[in-house]
Amino acid sequence: MRQRSHALAFPLLTLLGSTGVIAADEQAFGRDLKATIALQGFPCDQVVNSKRNGDSDYTASCKDGNRYHVFVDPAGRVVVKKL
Repeated sequence: MRQRSHALAFPLLTLLGSTGVIAADEQAFGRDLKATIALQGFPCDQVVNSKRNGDSDYTASCKDGNRYHVFVDPAGRVVVKKL
């Protein structure tokens, strides 16, 4: 019985540990989107929600209520458009 509890504990700990990594990645990505928006001259205090529309194409919602479309145009330039 003891061996079985260890067999169940490892996958559970692995699953719980990976959610922390995913949350950290999402926070870092939110900071990257915020920096991209700010570098284009738009206000955004904190990205609270983001949606991936396609490759290098995102919709970001900021805490202050602003929403932006962030994408890379065919020339390879990053574009931020207020929605």
